[in-house]
Amino acid sequence: MSDADARARRVWIRDPLAILAEEAGGGIVVAGSRIVERVAVGAQPAAPVDETFDASRHVVIPGLINTHHHAFQTLTRAHPIAINKPLFPWLKALYTVWGRITPEAFRLATRVAYTELLLSGCTTAGDHHYLFPKGLEQSVDIQVEEARSLGIRAAITRGSMSLSDREGGLPPETLTQDDDTILADCERVLNLFHDPAPGAMVQVGLAPCSPFAVTKRLMRESAALADRHGCRLHTHLGETLDEDEFCLSMFGCRPVDYLEEVGWMSDRVWLAHGIHFNDAEVARLGKAGVGVCHCPTSNMTLASGQCRTCELEAAGSPVGLGVDGSASNDSSNLMEGVRHALMLNRLTYGAETVTHLDALRWATEGSAACLGRSDIGRIEPGREADLALFTLDELRFSGAHDPLAALVLCGATRADRVMVAGQWRVIDGQPLGVDAVRLREDHSRLAKALFGAG
Repeated sequence: MSDADARARRVWIRDPLAILAEEAGGGIVVAGSRIVERVAVGAQPAAPVDETFDASRHVVIPGLINTHHHAFQTLTRAHPIAINKPLFPWLKALYTVWGRITPEAFRLATRVAYTELLLSGCTTAGDHHYLFPKGLEQSVDIQVEEARSLGIRAAITRGSMSLSDREGGLPPETLTQDDDTILADCERVLNLFHDPAPGAMVQVGLAPCSPFAVTKRLMRESAALADRHGCRLHTHLGETLDEDEFCLSMFGCRPVDYLEEVGWMSDRVWLAHGIHFNDAEVARLGKAGVGVCHCPTSNMTLASGQCRTCELEAAGSPVGLGVDGSASNDSSNLMEGVRHALMLNRLTYGAETVTHLDALRWATEGSAACLGRSDIGRIEPGREADLALFTLDELRFSGAHDPLAALVLCGATRADRVMVAGQWRVIDGQPLGVDAVRLREDHSRLAKALFGAG
């Protein structure tokens, strides 16, 4: 325990209904931003506490960690020009809308996504923002401001698109930037916002969008820049068979070969989706320690396929969870994503192979590993006090016998309390400092204006 933790106000979260931690049936003690003690059933904390919170109605789990999202897409949920389409046609349809997003609309889209995540028990919000048309050049700055205002921990990746449809890529030229502009802004936001220290509230990674949206030069130079700054690298890879065909046609190789060619076969990297890998590619990714963010909800919505989660983990790849964009998921609810991960992976591997504890582990420890963080993702002394507390008071939980299993199997979707870095950010199911009714009204108004602008 540090001197600062020893002097901090000590809060005992006492006697939970259930808790996802060993030897903590009597609760945990939080001091400052960290967990400092686990309390056994019937025991008392080792030192006096300043405050006690009665958690006897609550199931306590580590705060969920989202490792892939596109917050701007909350403005185009269930959009009629894109529903019922697979990825490439879906993207091409929505590119025509996304280029009209204003800074005001983007700020509210981010606020909605972060608030939804918090309400679902998520304490670390990962976002892959790759949309920088004219007027949205300060997007990362806006996302950092919104994360700090809400008090959510943020893993923001400065995404990019530089390969337009005129050069053989997928996005229109109006949504791309040139490599030099992108790299200069990556350097800027890393210098301004990236905090590599344990307990960091904001970390920045670099995230060229996908093989069909960026140049090889941008991939290579992003890797070099990440190495200099000690930050993570992120991209979409292996999401669809269309992507396989694109890489073979454009680069003469499969996506994993492409990843290796541009210098990304590293444990600094985590990938979004990672569905269409063969056995040899799974082994190569695992040996290199490349992480994979499983996005079950969007993968089912777009019918992209099923991530090989169990094989990837067995090979050595960290596996985390992500909600993905709110236009392919139509929600920013990570607890719902945990349930979808359980169901989809049971369909793939069998009921005996994947448990509710596996799905929760992917959303906590696995996601933390994808982000390269050992200070979050578990309830144990020394880790950050990022916690999600759920009640089982709704009819859907009546008759449930295992509280932790009930969260997943009975479909919990909203946390009653959420703590980030030792501070309550959701109380009685409400986000602190957010007028949710006004936020919904303002966000909806801008979304409708965006729809009508076409």
